[in-house]
Amino acid sequence: MEPKPLDATPVHDVAVVLGTRPEAVKLAPVVRAMRRSPRFRPTVVTTGQHREMLDRILPQLELEPDVRLDVMRERQSLHALSSRLHAALGEVLGSAAFDAAVVQGDTTTALCGAIAAFYQRIPVAHVEAGLRSGVQGDPFPEEVNRRMVAQVSTWHFAPTVPAGVNLLREGVPQDGIEVTGNTVVDNLLWVVDQGLGRSAFDTSRGGRRVLVTLHRRENQGAVMSGLAEAVLRLVRERDVQVVLPLHRSPAVREALLPVLSQDPRIRTTEPLDYLDFTATLADADLVLTDSGGVQEEAPSLDVPVLVLRRTTERMEVVRAGGAELVGTDPQVVLARALALLDDRDAHARMARAVSPFGDGRAAGRILDRLDRDLSAGAARPPAHLPVPVPGAALGTPAPAAAQGALVEAAR
Repeated sequence: MEPKPLDATPVHDVAVVLGTRPEAVKLAPVVRAMRRSPRFRPTVVTTGQHREMLDRILPQLELEPDVRLDVMRERQSLHALSSRLHAALGEVLGSAAFDAAVVQGDTTTALCGAIAAFYQRIPVAHVEAGLRSGVQGDPFPEEVNRRMVAQVSTWHFAPTVPAGVNLLREGVPQDGIEVTGNTVVDNLLWVVDQGLGRSAFDTSRGGRRVLVTLHRRENQGAVMSGLAEAVLRLVRERDVQVVLPLHRSPAVREALLPVLSQDPRIRTTEPLDYLDFTATLADADLVLTDSGGVQEEAPSLDVPVLVLRRTTERMEVVRAGGAELVGTDPQVVLARALALLDDRDAHARMARAVSPFGDGRAAGRILDRLDRDLSAGAARPPAHLPVPVPGAALGTPAPAAAQGALVEAAR
């Protein structure tokens, strides 16, 4: 790293740590904004947690890594992955005088990046902070990952007001919480504005178009096979075509392919690159997913979502009417999909729901806050661990004062 210039304008050296495709998507707007700014000098560190998927998407996002690690091994345990990440990230973050480290979301990369920065006494900025399902093991291990990242973060960039209120209830000081909107919307609008990507649906065919994504650990095995059966029945009972990009996990493919290969109207593909996935999503009439990010992206494109999980940490979109949490019972999933495809008024109501995830200017808000605090010398690792507010159970209505303050912060 070059030495800092000796002038009156501070330049902030920031490590941006990412390892998976969703992290790349959501941190790309932040990195692009930093590289355009004379106030920031980002160092992008990729861990390789999802290396094949990551290598394909980085050029599309104009995201060039400065440091590439290679921690992933086939079918390795979370213990082994975490061990490699801690060692590698500790060495990288200890190699230069970083002013801050940025992590995103709830991955093992995010958790290990935050802890490695904390060990080096580097203040941590958590993008997409405050999401909570309220169930320790669902999603696994993400729910615990994001709670642990909060313990060592200085800045908590919450995508929505309810996410910020979750943090307040856990004892995070209000002055450390900034409601920014979700950077996934920044990137989505960037792609759509440029007309990038190609839909994977067969445009020569009629019928409704259904996009399916399945990969979560807690759904793998018999549950995922059952969901595949629901998809198979859907195409046999209605005039629909299905596109399902296959996750690279062998466990996912072993559960899905024996069922889905039975009907040619179900197109299974290798993972779509980000641009093509966005174009396919925009072309869909309905999405069935257990993904977190798709719950944020689809409503911004006016596409209804059925969430194939028992819980979601993105209840805002369910409350807004753009998504429905239907669980993993194949009969229920099939019934709800058929109902939406058959009832055009219900479909239109979901499609018209206003996305709660922001206006596409989240990255600018993040940079403004970091620049203000770093320039003032106000950034420091948290002096006190968050202490839950007594009696403030998860899921209860937010205190009016806290809600109003966080709404004001988002403006």
